[in-house]
Amino acid sequence: MKKSTVLRKAILERRAVVVPGCHDAFSAKVIADCGFEAIQVSGYGLAGSLLGRPDVGLVQMKDILDITWNIDQAVEIPVMADVDTGGGNAINAAWIVERLIGMGVAGMNIEDQVFPKRCGHMAGKEMIPAEEMAGKVRACAASRDRLDPDFILNARTDAYSIAGLDEAVRRCNLYLAAGADLVFIDGIRTRLDIERAVQEIRGPLSVNLMDGVSGMKTEMISIPELARMGIGRVSIPVASIMVTHKALKAFFTALKASPTGTLPGQTQWLTSFEEYTDFVGLKEYRQLEDAYLPRERIETKYRDGEQIVG
Repeated sequence: MKKSTVLRKAILERRAVVVPGCHDAFSAKVIADCGFEAIQVSGYGLAGSLLGRPDVGLVQMKDILDITWNIDQAVEIPVMADVDTGGGNAINAAWIVERLIGMGVAGMNIEDQVFPKRCGHMAGKEMIPAEEMAGKVRACAASRDRLDPDFILNARTDAYSIAGLDEAVRRCNLYLAAGADLVFIDGIRTRLDIERAVQEIRGPLSVNLMDGVSGMKTEMISIPELARMGIGRVSIPVASIMVTHKALKAFFTALKASPTGTLPGQTQWLTSFEEYTDFVGLKEYRQLEDAYLPRERIETKYRDGEQIVG
């Protein structure tokens, strides 16, 4: 079954399938290894990991596509891309859909902000007209229908914080009518608003719990309860980059503060070398390498039965 088909089935079941965000191929492998069904590329995390900058539209579309390719190749589960505002007008957005489907990506998020966009939880956002966004969705849907009808188009609106829930719901229904498969109201705050949105929106709704701990602007609701509400997808997009920041900051702060400049025996800080190399597939790589080397070359790589690293 295609990855896009797997993702579509999960979303249409409206059981609140959890789709964490990753910021690179490595974080994607970790999330997949933990048993999640699908994953998304976090634009917020991408800006931080690639540039060390905030999510304010600084990452170039080529970089987004290149990193999304790396992520999709690193995992077996479905991947959703984050293409911000779609790279320009409706034709630009449709072309990106073609690229992503060609790469084997299962779906994408596209939003109705003015470029340069901002992370949905930042102040100062502006939206394009709803009809212009609907045109982008129609163009993307045409490419989807032609190349992979199961590819998921998730249309995000930032209207909630700017114009309120009524306008957010109106825009969601407009985008669904234009061909979106899934819609997302960024920054929706309360359980009551989520329940109302589920009732009034004519298609699957995605809820964003941001870090999965605080929820930031959105009230924290359990995944089983969101499933009972009929939510299609639960997004946890920023946890990977924030966990990475905290872990790196804590370790290197301790290392710098150590009188010896090292942390002997403090294995709680890190994965062992062997565990890490197993995770990234070194053993499998060596086996493939050996399969294509002459026997005499293989023998020089081993000493007393132990593989020489490097």
